[in-house]
Amino acid sequence: MEWKKGNYVISTDKTWLNVEMIHKFLSEESYWAKGIKIERVRRAIENTLCFGVYEMKNDQPVHAGFARILTDYVTTAYLCDVFIDKRYRGKGLSKWLVQTIISFEDLQEVRGMLLATEDAHGLYRKYGFEVVDAGRYMKKKIKEEQQK
Repeated sequence: MEWKKGNYVISTDKTWLNVEMIHKFLSEESYWAKGIKIERVRRAIENTLCFGVYEMKNDQPVHAGFARILTDYVTTAYLCDVFIDKRYRGKGLSKWLVQTIISFEDLQEVRGMLLATEDAHGLYRKYGFEVVDAGRYMKKKIKEEQQK
């Protein structure tokens, strides 16, 4: 699937993804995946629904952002690894990306969409996300070295 807006495209076509660029951002710039190995990024991409954001330059996609969804397409979707490259921030691309994802036809039957963020609550609130009751949800933390 593709969505176009001016010189920009959002696509679910994984062949467009620049895995090296995604890995560089996640391993060096994100707070949630610092140090992640590229093999783990590749495996995560292979097993999830991915949305790439691109600027079209001379009919060639230049990677500007990314997000992925872990889902069974029925009960739950987990939005993760959302980012816009710093060179492309301030253009409304993160808003367009989130809107595109929550409107994606294949996700309309899921009962709930989850995400975790330390710094983008304002963005996600605009699209109906709320802080959840910490007493209801549980998680098992895996040792840091096992996650990378």
